[in-house]
Amino acid sequence: MLQHLVDRNPQVPSDQLVGQLTPPAMFDDVSFASYIPDPAEPSQTEAVRAAEKFASGLGDKKGRRGLFGRKSKTATGSGLYLDGGFGVGKTHLLASIYHAAPSPKAFGTFVELTHVVGALGFNNAVEQLSGHSVLCIDEFELDDPGDTMLVSRLLTELSAQGVSIVATSNTLPGQLGEGRFAAQDFLREIRSLSSIFQTIRVDGPDYRHRDLPPAPEPVTSDRLHELAEATEGASMDEFDALCDHLAKLHPSRYKKLVEGVSAVFIDGVHAARDQAVALRLVVLADRLYDAGVPVTVAGARLDEIFTEEMLSGGYRKKYLRATSRLLALSRFSVASAG
Repeated sequence: MLQHLVDRNPQVPSDQLVGQLTPPAMFDDVSFASYIPDPAEPSQTEAVRAAEKFASGLGDKKGRRGLFGRKSKTATGSGLYLDGGFGVGKTHLLASIYHAAPSPKAFGTFVELTHVVGALGFNNAVEQLSGHSVLCIDEFELDDPGDTMLVSRLLTELSAQGVSIVATSNTLPGQLGEGRFAAQDFLREIRSLSSIFQTIRVDGPDYRHRDLPPAPEPVTSDRLHELAEATEGASMDEFDALCDHLAKLHPSRYKKLVEGVSAVFIDGVHAARDQAVALRLVVLADRLYDAGVPVTVAGARLDEIFTEEMLSGGYRKKYLRATSRLLALSRFSVASAG
């Protein structure tokens, strides 16, 4: 039976938020051995070696409780920073580190982490994460000073308690200067922690778009409904209604919102009306991509959701990443629909 995301109101108990910090399902079975470096990009081979070495050092650094239950002094956690462009396999390496690390451990995007801290409260988040061997942060972002300061403070607290930290970021495609998120930017923003981080560059083209045709054109509204009705477990929503529904849900619930949905169909797609709507769509795109849910639309193309004004602003990198991911999901959907 066809379902609608706007009818879903998922609830995530606070004590389950940290437990949700795991790699996306598409990275369940990845390993260092399954990462295939591009022979034309030697930095990828070096990155695999560095990640393996880092993971091998993630033993139990946590202090043990001694006499009278007192905790012995803990060693400061170590740090690794993977800097590179879209689709060069940084998340694959990050998930491989996660899988190789002893439990408890956590993996989440920068945005997910800020949402978890916001939902739990800072002190509670520190308490729940402080026993972890490693915190893996995908897509570290600097576009919101408040969030950057929050996460930097969180990492300082966790590192002091022996939690190791791995972070990745994205370099804008075709941008080697202006707007580039580079290692020096990351280290500057976490200056109190910069000494623990080893920085590794990962170069290469976006694998999601290698040898692929251009983004598909939207289907007609009638065809969209026909495809949705024929797809078991699919959802069908109007774009504006979906955007309104997202505004009513905390972003930490978006993962649950799309759980169990086999494919997403959206009618009446057009450019986001403002920045708040656009940023919620970015989070939704991330959760759909993590879950590997195909996306098919009617109306505007998926690369027209974010306006030129948005793409020239401070959240440019977020919008480009979301566009890259939505296009990958739309290609999969059209190919599957036949």
